[in-house]
Amino acid sequence: MLSERRLEVLRAIVQDYVGTEEPVGSKALTERHRLGVSPATVRNDMAALEEEGFIAQPHTSAGRIPTDKGYRLFVDRLAGIKPLSPPERRAIQNFLDGAVDLDDVVSRTVRLLAQLTRQVAVVQYPSLSRSTVRHVELLALAPARVMLVVITDTGRVEQRMVDCPAPIGETALADLRARLNSRVVGHRFTEVPQLVQDLPEAFEQDDRGTVSTVVTTLLETLVEETEERLIIGGTANLTRFGHDFPLTIRPVLEALEEQVVLLRLLGEATDSGMTVRIGHENAHEGLNSTSVVAVGYGSGDEAVAKLGVVGPTRMDYPGTMGAVRAVARYVGQILAES
Repeated sequence: MLSERRLEVLRAIVQDYVGTEEPVGSKALTERHRLGVSPATVRNDMAALEEEGFIAQPHTSAGRIPTDKGYRLFVDRLAGIKPLSPPERRAIQNFLDGAVDLDDVVSRTVRLLAQLTRQVAVVQYPSLSRSTVRHVELLALAPARVMLVVITDTGRVEQRMVDCPAPIGETALADLRARLNSRVVGHRFTEVPQLVQDLPEAFEQDDRGTVSTVVTTLLETLVEETEERLIIGGTANLTRFGHDFPLTIRPVLEALEEQVVLLRLLGEATDSGMTVRIGHENAHEGLNSTSVVAVGYGSGDEAVAKLGVVGPTRMDYPGTMGAVRAVARYVGQILAES
């Protein structure tokens, strides 16, 4: 374990390097920070930190910069996540409060995260597998054609056209609508197949074919929509950090284009806690020069999806973590109230 003084030196190096983009020397540290020791002691501490792999010297006779290991210790030993200022909190609330539906919420969230953190923002759509049914609507479009609308507790809306084997009257359609809702509302999507499997048997023989078709379409909707969706924004922000990527920014951009990679990154975030993956902790080689800060969001205690940001390892971790957490909380409140 590092002594508290050497931890303080490491914190100072991280803060200065993130702020100045320049390798940090012992003279600058003693001038900028009240470390309470002589420059010679700071040099000894820096030598010890370098020997243990927490900092490195990028060029001969240059100052030191944090390594992935150094950033990891810095994040693990953070005294707290930097809180957002009242104007920042009001800006988040005002920006998200105007959303009209789930697509708008997700779109606004990704733009907001990218602006707040000046990183690449990634927002996952609420997962149907973790959602519950709020309402099922059946609308007659023609004597033998019905529109099926499924609304989730997160505000997600799925629509399907159903071509029925025979015309269905308004009374039978209203009965089917009522019975469907009584069985599935408030239940998880994963429970729905079990809840509706015997529903056709509750109807007259003439209507059973239509009921079976509607139920089948409902179940197909659940299966089709299990594919996870996400939206990404702020990729242009990476161009500000060209010198933070050792060779080229291209591998990072290529990795960001692969939704499977991003879903895996977000999937590593726990439901309630925040996950920070630094440099080589990211399994995908193209993201070895980046850090990922992600957290779950949802309308209740359980996360229904994840959101986060991707940026260079030289990032303002306390500020980024604070922004990601605050946005996730506001989005969760909006979903709970929708």
